[in-house]
Amino acid sequence: MDKPPMIFDRDREWRALERFVNSPAPEPTLGVVSGRRRQGKTFLLQALTRATGGFYFAAEEATETESLAQIGRALADYLKTPGTFDFGSWDEALDQILRHCAGRTVVIDEFPYLISASPALPSAIQHQIDSRERAWGDSGPTRLILCGSAMATMGGLLSGNAPLRGRASMELVVKPFDYQVAADFWQADDPRLAVLLHSITGGTPAYRTRYVDHRVPRSLAEFDDWVIDHVLDNQSPLYREARYLITTEGRIRDTSLYHSVLGAIASGRHTRGGIAEYCGRQASDLTHALSVLEDCDLIRVEPDAFKSNRHLFRVNEPLIQFYEAIMRRSWSRLELGQAASVWEESRARFTSQILGPHFEQLCRSYTATSERFGAFPSTVASGTINDQAKRAKIEVDVVATAAAEPGRPKRVLCIGEAKWGTRMDLHHLARLARVRDLMERKHYDVADTALACFSEAGFSEDLAAAAAEDSRVHLIGVDELYDRGGPEPGSMPA
Repeated sequence: MDKPPMIFDRDREWRALERFVNSPAPEPTLGVVSGRRRQGKTFLLQALTRATGGFYFAAEEATETESLAQIGRALADYLKTPGTFDFGSWDEALDQILRHCAGRTVVIDEFPYLISASPALPSAIQHQIDSRERAWGDSGPTRLILCGSAMATMGGLLSGNAPLRGRASMELVVKPFDYQVAADFWQADDPRLAVLLHSITGGTPAYRTRYVDHRVPRSLAEFDDWVIDHVLDNQSPLYREARYLITTEGRIRDTSLYHSVLGAIASGRHTRGGIAEYCGRQASDLTHALSVLEDCDLIRVEPDAFKSNRHLFRVNEPLIQFYEAIMRRSWSRLELGQAASVWEESRARFTSQILGPHFEQLCRSYTATSERFGAFPSTVASGTINDQAKRAKIEVDVVATAAAEPGRPKRVLCIGEAKWGTRMDLHHLARLARVRDLMERKHYDVADTALACFSEAGFSEDLAAAAAEDSRVHLIGVDELYDRGGPEPGSMPA
């Protein structure tokens, strides 16, 4: 089953869908597809049903009775049957759908809308799966796919004591494009422009197409005008998208608290205590809000590279980070159409609160998928290490470690620092060397640890000379982050 040419990338996702629908299993099977909004799930599944001649139904926010009527009409249209199917319950609807669609693919999209009105629906699906040990009819087994964007709801379908736990033979999460694929999708040949775009829109495909009317900046010189016209302009679809992403998550009720939490993280408060101080709450008061945001995939929790009991919270959606750091504080002015002046006044904050941290994350992503430091890392994280002699704490942007080996110290592949807009020099290298010494005292294996300087603005001559003399010193420019081939270890950027 060839992937349709209009689908950009998504080879892995298409292979997973192909394996599912072409499975040799003789009984009906269930698949679950999830992912944050605007990632192209519907586009993929509509292409799948066209390729397989399957039945596709997109649910709406409606009562159970109305939803049953809608799916009855949709099934009649699909089968080209006059009139409609009149279903009195979901048990009846599922039985008829799967009988009439025997041997085909059935997709129910926006499944959380149906659960909201019919909480017992997963149990009805469980009954249909468990009561059939062979295919419906003689046409072969049916492949049923449930899809939705409410991450907490979709994640709960197969967890704990949920009725569908253990029933799915495919659980596919459609994620945003990684930063390299996103650059190709945006046709951003300039790596600096690619980083700028990714720091706002991430890897969400829809933000490149209808949300900006397919208008994209072709050079760095066009970037500012593009932000003003397509992100900060109150007539642009992208303008309210971040707020929509938050309010449409069913588990988020008190949006003011959640905005405060996201605003704290966007401003650089990455620890539970820092977030609580920013919000004016006790840390224990935020446990539920942080859990909900994590379940909704709006934030992620990362371990501190040096403290196993310390965790760092980060906003998982760049557009929300941009909204909280830039747009929310100036919302009334943006509503009055003052996008140009707001952007002019926000440039420094954009660099410090968005671009700099985002570049650090891209450097961690690059490190996590690179062998240039001797092996693929087992973990890549950031962290803070104590320098007791100097009574200081050193923040480290990149710490890559190899897989643990029993009875041996943890091997450190790379320690790195990332700077956007700063030309790095020997001072930065000395800082990394100091971290390496501190880690050695903590019984890490740093014999072959690389010291990596990541910089968008370049490197001083003396730092370049140091890298030429020591193969363990790596100077990595922004261009190399987008070079899929990658240089030889120890080589210099152009």
